[in-house]
This record gives sequence, C-alpha cells and structure tokens, in this order.
Amino acid sequence: MPTTYQGPRKSDNQPKKTVSQSTQSNFAAGTATVQNIIANKGDDVFSISPQDTLGKAVELLSEKRIGALVVTDSDSTLLGILSERDIVRKLAETPGKTLPHKVEQVMTSNVEVCTLDETLVSVLRRMTDGRFRHMPVMKDKKLVGVVTIGDVVNYRLNELEYEALQLKQLVVG
Repeated sequence: MPTTYQGPRKSDNQPKKTVSQSTQSNFAAGTATVQNIIANKGDDVFSISPQDTLGKAVELLSEKRIGALVVTDSDSTLLGILSERDIVRKLAETPGKTLPHKVEQVMTSNVEVCTLDETLVSVLRRMTDGRFRHMPVMKDKKLVGVVTIGDVVNYRLNELEYEALQLKQLVVG
C-alpha cells in the first residue's frame, strides 16, 4: 500500500451543503395587505351624493364600468355604499319606477370598511361572510380607496403564480 493512501473517513461521505437557497428564503413572502392592492390599483374612488337619483348612479356605474359607488356628503364623509345588487333589489320592488328614487333610499348605510394595514386574507373572509364584493378603505377616518373581491382574488392569483415559479426554480436549479 502506498504511504499516501488514507482510508475513507466518516466525513468524506457527507454531502456539501450550500446556503444560497433555503425553504425559508424561498417562502418568506410577507403577508399581503390592502396597501399592496391600493399601491397597484391606485386610490381612485367614484362617489355619489345621497340626494342623487338612481338614474344618475346607473349612468355612472355604466360609464366607469364599476359595480358600486361610495356615497359621500360634501365633505367626502362616507355615508354608505350603493351596489348593482342594491339597485336590482329596488328594481324588483318598483318595476318601471326605480330610477327616480334617491340614492339614500336604496344605499347600504352600515358599511364594512377596512384599513390599509389589514391583511387580504381578513378582507376576503369578511367579504365572503358578509356576501358583499366592495369594501371602502379608510385611513385616519378618511376614505382612501375601494377594494373589490376581484382585486383580492387577482392579487392572490399573481402570488400563486410567483410561488409556482419559485418552486419550479427550486426544483430545476
């Protein structure tokens, strides 16, 4: 046997580990909040006065291609929300005589609101449990945006696509 030969050691069979990627680093995405949506979507809020008619509301909903209007007073204080569903219910009650009604007669006054730092999971749960699709966003008692269930679902789908890409990269290398 040559003198330079050394028998195998226990440590020789240990695979070398790298720390460039780990499960923690690949899945350490922060918890998404309403702020994430508002940052991408913008803070445009379409509102209507409680004294306006449903006719005006229907025109605005159609023109802006949206499903709900926030009802505010002259100081932009949130008073309620008027959704397509509210209008359809009134239409069923008063066929042919719906559009002249005032917004305040049909709007939902007890409005669920959220804040910028609320998690999307929480907002989605509240929307699902309450069976509504639009939620005004408040900051310091001021209206700063509206989040829809579509916004939340779309954001989550994008997150899932990103997570799938990360997994693929982890597997492929």
